[in-house]
Amino acid sequence: MRRLCEETVDLVTPELMLRKAARARTPATRAKYARRGLDASRLDRDTRAMLLRQLYLSLMERRDFSGARRVAEEMATLEVLPDVAHQDVARACLGEGDLDGATRHLRLALRLGPPSRRAFHFWTLGSILYLHGHPEEAVRALSSAARWGTTEKPLYRAQLALARIEAGLTSPSLLELRQRLEQAPCGQGYGRYVLGEICIHLSDKPAAEAYFTEFLRRTTGGRVALAVALGAEIRRARRHLAALRRQRRR
Repeated sequence: MRRLCEETVDLVTPELMLRKAARARTPATRAKYARRGLDASRLDRDTRAMLLRQLYLSLMERRDFSGARRVAEEMATLEVLPDVAHQDVARACLGEGDLDGATRHLRLALRLGPPSRRAFHFWTLGSILYLHGHPEEAVRALSSAARWGTTEKPLYRAQLALARIEAGLTSPSLLELRQRLEQAPCGQGYGRYVLGEICIHLSDKPAAEAYFTEFLRRTTGGRVALAVALGAEIRRARRHLAALRRQRRR
């Protein structure tokens, strides 16, 4: 019996707890296994970082943004995928309503991340600046995203055009940008939101309503971390939809 107990203890490894946390169906279960793994006496840096991320996700799912921020900041100190960790801190900052903190950590993600993720980080920063009323700064970040982007370039170029319009600058043809984004894989998901805004400018109200409706369906039924990261887009999409529906009823 003693030997069986010792073997059972040996099976409770950080790696096993990580797998259980990743497969957990509730935030409480995810946090339970993540904390058990983190309590292990022998824990390498990579596994610790991944367990901390599972704990972070559980806190985000429970809308404990200050707790999630502390965990993500600890992840960042481990320097395992540091740009991803700073992206996570930025999401928690957005949940707290700390725009300055979010943009500061996104700039750190830009500085620390590999070239392959540079376009994504520029786009994330530019999107947040655009949606929070800083279109001139957004234009600079989104211009860099469009320059570095590859498969996501139609999305980055379309959002850059929206930022340029809001900043009072000239913009390329929105009709052409719409067509390219509709035909690209990146036109799905977040691209639906961008297409909705483009259709507003093009006065295609039925298409705008359809795109915003699909965007909200896709983003508000998933994980809280995603809904928090896209909070500004969700609010704007809902405002646009309400206005479009009022106009349709007249």
